Amino acid sequence: MDMKQIRALAEMMKANELTQVEIVEDGKTIHLERKPAAAPILSGTAAQTSASVPPAEAPYKESPQEGTIIESPMVGMYYAAPMPGAAPFVQAGSHVKKGDVLCIIEAMKTMNEITADCDGQILQIYAGNGQLVEVGQRLFLVGEES
Repeated sequence: MDMKQIRALAEMMKANELTQVEIVEDGKTIHLERKPAAAPILSGTAAQTSASVPPAEAPYKESPQEGTIIESPMVGMYYAAPMPGAAPFVQAGSHVKKGDVLCIIEAMKTMNEITADCDGQILQIYAGNGQLVEVGQRLFLVGEES
């Protein structure tokens, strides 16, 4: 299955308000999952409750912290760990050295390691495991160490 087909599936999921789709083709499984859209804001108490839930479509939340943003160099599926069930490469708060593997992006059936550009601490992770990422999309915020 190519990226064009995956994007079409993602659009179909959004249009039909589906939260999960799993396709098995030629012995390979593709699992797409997205958060359901936030409930509409009403009034009174309901408005206070709904306002605290971030929209599902936001690619990342703004952070007041400063640091180095690491962006996706390609379109592909973001993986936080080397294999399903394994511990993630990094978590918020992890200390990394320049060249450490932060995640994998699968593009055209090739696993591409994304590495740290600098020494520092992971302040924020913007992408979710199994999420389709675009070129230039924020992946990590790294607080550089002097």
